[in-house]
Amino acid sequence: MNKYIFSALLWAFSICFADDSIAGFWKTIDPDTKKPQSVVAVYEYKGKYYGRIIGTYNKSGQVDETMYAPKDRAPGIVGNPYYCGLDIIWNLRLRDNDRFRGKICNPQAGKVYDAELWVEDGNLIVRGMVWMFGANRTWLPFTDKEFSSHFKKPDVKKFVPVIPETN
Repeated sequence: MNKYIFSALLWAFSICFADDSIAGFWKTIDPDTKKPQSVVAVYEYKGKYYGRIIGTYNKSGQVDETMYAPKDRAPGIVGNPYYCGLDIIWNLRLRDNDRFRGKICNPQAGKVYDAELWVEDGNLIVRGMVWMFGANRTWLPFTDKEFSSHFKKPDVKKFVPVIPETN
């Protein structure tokens, strides 16, 4: 009997700590060039996880646009908002096998897909899916050292999600 209680407690303990595994700052990688494309903050809000673009990279590999000084706009989103500051992932919940499921948006094309996210070898694996077909992308950690004087680390506890409406 004791081993069953211990197993249940161990499982519950691991689930509690698995929830935090996807939260943080991540670099999206362009699948063609293999260069960083944007910085996404994955944050928790009322028991669900969301992902917001907080910065984008220029062609020379530097963060040149941030949520503090946005420039480019997302043509696939109603109202044509800025990319930086836009929530592109929403309603993620822990489902099974330490994987989170919800929605992800391509803000350029205005397409919304089912999403599955999990951490593997310290990287975030992001899978966008249509029905049972999908593609994985690997996002790399964006560290505290990569924030600078012109790109201050935001307080994600103050983020309130805004789910975009696509065209």
